[in-house]
Amino acid sequence: MGGCCSRGDVRNGGVALREEDGDDGDFLEDEGSGSVRLGGSCKFVSMYSQQGWKGVNQDAMTIWKDFGGSKDDVFCGVFDGHGPLGHKVAHHVRDVLPSKISPGLRSSQFLEDCDVDKWFSASKDIFVKAFEELDEELAHSSSIDCICSGTTAVSIVKQKDRLIIANLGDSRAVLGTRDDKNQLIPVQLTVDLKPNLPSEEERIRSCRGRVFALEEEPDVHRLWMPDEDCPGLAMARAFGDFCLKNFGLISTPQVTHRELSDKDEFVVLATDGVWDVLSNKEVVKIVSSTSKRSDVARRLVERAVRAWRSKHPTSKVDDCAVICLFLRRVSSLNVVDDNSSLSTFESFKTARSEPSDSEEMMTVEVKEEWSALEGLSRANSLLKLPRFGRVFSWKKKSTSLDEDHKE
Repeated sequence: MGGCCSRGDVRNGGVALREEDGDDGDFLEDEGSGSVRLGGSCKFVSMYSQQGWKGVNQDAMTIWKDFGGSKDDVFCGVFDGHGPLGHKVAHHVRDVLPSKISPGLRSSQFLEDCDVDKWFSASKDIFVKAFEELDEELAHSSSIDCICSGTTAVSIVKQKDRLIIANLGDSRAVLGTRDDKNQLIPVQLTVDLKPNLPSEEERIRSCRGRVFALEEEPDVHRLWMPDEDCPGLAMARAFGDFCLKNFGLISTPQVTHRELSDKDEFVVLATDGVWDVLSNKEVVKIVSSTSKRSDVARRLVERAVRAWRSKHPTSKVDDCAVICLFLRRVSSLNVVDDNSSLSTFESFKTARSEPSDSEEMMTVEVKEEWSALEGLSRANSLLKLPRFGRVFSWKKKSTSLDEDHKE
């Protein structure tokens, strides 16, 4: 069900695929770090990804249950690749990032019962270090060329009733929670880190990078090299994209935290293919009106694809990936109708009287290579590649700096 892993994709030694009773999708077992899921659904999570109309699906996602060996701790991550090898970068980060974070959180578990500020400070350091170390490894990787390819990453770790959120790029995390009137509302947990955000733009310009939008897409601000109109990256932070790392692009995540309460019901992580066409409010409404938890992620993706076709009929539909992590047991959820309080099942049943999205969707098969695209698409994260001369000069300069540092 929307899985982004097959048996051939498993690269962590000693990890084997197995099916968990009553579950759907790809499931991995790692005795040291808990169980790992790359797609499908289980009692507490729904996952789904769908290829857009631009070529290979460059989105990836993962769930780690009992993360770091701590019972009931959960890691969730969604990754949106871009560039010629963006799918490889996204898959690599998906596979490696959690295992970089896990040891640090395991060693600091004694802080979970300590002062919140002390706990969060230690947790933030762990995330920042893991992100930056992984990006440094990608810079020296011989297996993936990341000069003009990269990925976003939005991830959360749930530790008991505390949530850590780390965001890199323009994917997003949204919480579904209850307000004082017991109405289900969205709370955005991350900031879309676009190049035109004042703090991001200031950093980029101080590093000689440029930020501007093209006339044909005035609402999409992009990051450009100092003396050349490329690559036009539509985000201010990312893994990879080393042609821009000297010009303001960084791999340091924005890390925040939240104390969970009984009012908090679920968290949705999704790539910008979803958020470009669905509002936070619409996403929360779709989740609450879907009768089966296992169907939530698929339904969100189907609604996003339909919205792409109606709102941007001349644009290519973007890849979409969704994880919905449910924070409470089904019996504890009370969905509120306009007139009266209904049980979860009754409210879902009422909402399902409309035709399902899958019945209204048209199947379109598109076979295109990333490099063969023509024209502009609204959500293209990377507009065009730098000339090879500039790329090679950057690589030579980077190598020279590394050698000088070693000396």
